Amino acid sequence: MTRFVVVPQWQGSPAPRAMLLTEGAAAIAGDLPRVRTVTLDVPLEAGDAQGTAVHRLSSLRRTRALLEETLTGADEPAVVIGGDCGVSVGAISALPGDLDDVAVVWCDAHPDLHTPGTSPSGAYSGMALRAVLADPASPLPGRAGIAASRTVLVGAREIDDAERRFMAEAGIVHVPALNDPEAITRAVASTGAARVYVHVDVDVLDPSELSGVSAPAPFGLGVAELVTALRALRGAVPLAGATIAGFAPRTADDAVNDLGAVLRLIGAVA
Repeated sequence: MTRFVVVPQWQGSPAPRAMLLTEGAAAIAGDLPRVRTVTLDVPLEAGDAQGTAVHRLSSLRRTRALLEETLTGADEPAVVIGGDCGVSVGAISALPGDLDDVAVVWCDAHPDLHTPGTSPSGAYSGMALRAVLADPASPLPGRAGIAASRTVLVGAREIDDAERRFMAEAGIVHVPALNDPEAITRAVASTGAARVYVHVDVDVLDPSELSGVSAPAPFGLGVAELVTALRALRGAVPLAGATIAGFAPRTADDAVNDLGAVLRLIGAVA
């Protein structure tokens, strides 16, 4: 049975109003089954960079340790509710067994493939997928690392030059649109992975379908097409876990308006 771990981490976000991520996490938590949901006590303070180029790193490290402690050794898969995209790094590192049979499907308007040396913002959320790949330049590398050849990027449309170069060099599969509902399933099957971790930053959706994000990007995916594609993937490959991140509604009314779409995404991976 799926359990839910709510991680209202805001420190990895570059947004001026990053604290809205805590409001989004709380809004989602209110609609989850209480007996299967735990909310982590994320530090409230910003933290410091600890001599690196990553903003708020000390708080990020504390939350990462808390998340790994919560998830390690669990028998059932978990859906992690963020917070910013950095929560997926700890969640994937805490997966049971070796990670050489795991594929990662990263659904995001942005690839999150920066390093501290290439990031224009210093925000960890923009480095999260690179950290999942255990890049040595990351201050929070994954436990063993997911191979780039087992990484599928979905819906990315705001890609910086440094990220685009890395994608080409590393051979990361990019599925920019979902005209075919089996596109993600085929991409994962081609990796040979036996299980899959799904990360969804809700900004992968078109702003016309969900407005509660920090940096809306036009020409995104539709809720129905992403839900259909994720359900097809679940029917083909066992789910190791999932993350829903990036929900940052500006008002309580905005949260209510968007929650239907968010809950449909959760239903597709839970």
